[in-house]
Amino acid sequence: MQKPSVHSHLLENPVRITGEDKNLDFTAAKELAKAKARTLCTDPMLLSWYSGLTGESHPTTECGRSDKPPWIVYAEARGGDLTVEVNDGEWIFVFLRTEVLSAQVQGTRFKGSES
Repeated sequence: MQKPSVHSHLLENPVRITGEDKNLDFTAAKELAKAKARTLCTDPMLLSWYSGLTGESHPTTECGRSDKPPWIVYAEARGGDLTVEVNDGEWIFVFLRTEVLSAQVQGTRFKGSES
């Protein structure tokens, strides 16, 4: 299988996980990512996602800057601070944390975003 095209150069400190099933569909990958996110905060809110396999993402609406994909711009604008990368970038999910459970966990930031 060819390595997916990932926007990893735009992501800083993503949480990387690998699923036992190497052929995850969107629903399975999302549930895996959300389960991991729930270990880091009480109720993560999914803001955006990207498929490194197909290039599909959500949301797709351009909302400002053109130097980053819309799904990243959207998540940044809404405070996305937790990125979960599944199976080496086959899937990427950006969440908004609520009530961080561990003081040791650092928030994910996007390169070039304001803190």
